[in-house]
Amino acid sequence: MAQNVNILWQKCAIILKDNLTQTVYNTWFAPLEAVSFSDGVLVLRVKSQYVVEYIEENYLELLARTIHRVFGDGTRLEYRVLIDSTSGAGATYPSKQQVANAQSHAAMQMPDREQWDSQLNPSCTFDSFIAGESNRMARTAGLAIAKEPGKTIFNPVFIYGSSGVGKTHLANAIGNAVVQSNPDARVLYVGANTFKMQYQEAVQRNKVPEFLVFYQSVDVLIVDDIQFFCGLGGTQSTFFHIFNYLHQCRKQLILTSDRPPLQLSDLEERLLTRFKWGLSIEIQRPDIALRRAILVDKMHRNGVTLSDEIIDYIAENACQNVRDIEGVLASLMAYSTFMNKDVDMLLAKSVVARLVETFPREIAMGDIVGAVCDHSGITEKAIVGQSRQKEIVRARQMVIYLTKKLTESSYSDIGHALGNRSHATIIHAWNAVSDQLTFDRVLKHDVDLIERELKR
Repeated sequence: MAQNVNILWQKCAIILKDNLTQTVYNTWFAPLEAVSFSDGVLVLRVKSQYVVEYIEENYLELLARTIHRVFGDGTRLEYRVLIDSTSGAGATYPSKQQVANAQSHAAMQMPDREQWDSQLNPSCTFDSFIAGESNRMARTAGLAIAKEPGKTIFNPVFIYGSSGVGKTHLANAIGNAVVQSNPDARVLYVGANTFKMQYQEAVQRNKVPEFLVFYQSVDVLIVDDIQFFCGLGGTQSTFFHIFNYLHQCRKQLILTSDRPPLQLSDLEERLLTRFKWGLSIEIQRPDIALRRAILVDKMHRNGVTLSDEIIDYIAENACQNVRDIEGVLASLMAYSTFMNKDVDMLLAKSVVARLVETFPREIAMGDIVGAVCDHSGITEKAIVGQSRQKEIVRARQMVIYLTKKLTESSYSDIGHALGNRSHATIIHAWNAVSDQLTFDRVLKHDVDLIERELKR
């Protein structure tokens, strides 16, 4: 079969040579290889996605006519982009013509807007998203997007922050607000892992064109935990085309991640570039005032009453993220309901001790700088200064890593405190320590020792 495919493709090559200049043919078509032809689908191997895009943009009509003449009318064209030259592994994509045919077919099968399932969480609204210093800017941007999705400069919006700080809640709140103001809008929330599995199933079932058509029909696309695309070449390339199409059509893209774009390793540069087109905004860990406000709001919504002393204790100790607060409150509610008893401080302390990592006191950046200085023997002046000596850089990076981990300081706050260093410099330092901790036992010992001292 492979030999027959090659013979037929050589016939195509002769026709293409007759219709193109020698330079164009040698540059774009000579490197193409016929991989297979079965069930009316011809698969061509190409060296890069760029080659696919250029041929599709400039020579698709000629290529399609040639293939239909040699392989037969109705032949569908797919490309296999080479990912690993050693193993020959690649990712397969349909041609524009195949997508166009799928669009025509899917137009009759696409769910009516009345039947559209947005997958949004209806409880995640702006009313239930309590604002504070750590999330106020993100919430304000979200409200602006919800009023005019796809029409503001916040497209895409890239919301990042550690787990449990409210990224998913805010993304859903935007989607729910859009649906409320425009019930006909096709809003879709999807987790990155779900998107990946859907794409893999589409590949296995030869339904990639239909998959693309479905996602290109969305008005507001919310992709949660985009960091899970890292290392997935085929998924990334497919999402790249969906992203481009939606953005060009002024449809809104909302992305969430546990880290900023600069920290997304193993992600294609062209995707990273597009993620930076709109607004990248961090939601930080909630400060004590916001934690208290969130707790009081959730108490009122659930009909729970706690004393001010207990509220303060929970807010002071459940300090890593909103989920800690929710977990503590749910456990206290369960106890109160099942035991028919009021919640006292003894129970609150017991639940907090079981569910969250508690800190005996609030750790400030100054505490961390002092602890690192004491441990390393390097002065604070040297850490804040411009010296590039190895020992000083190592101490400075430990300060950055521990400050980001143990405090509510943003990258910008840390950079300002350490001699007005740039946002990118602080992120680089965080990445450097995070990577080295996996293999540098001395560094890990030092960081762990300093952290234990700070938590005493």
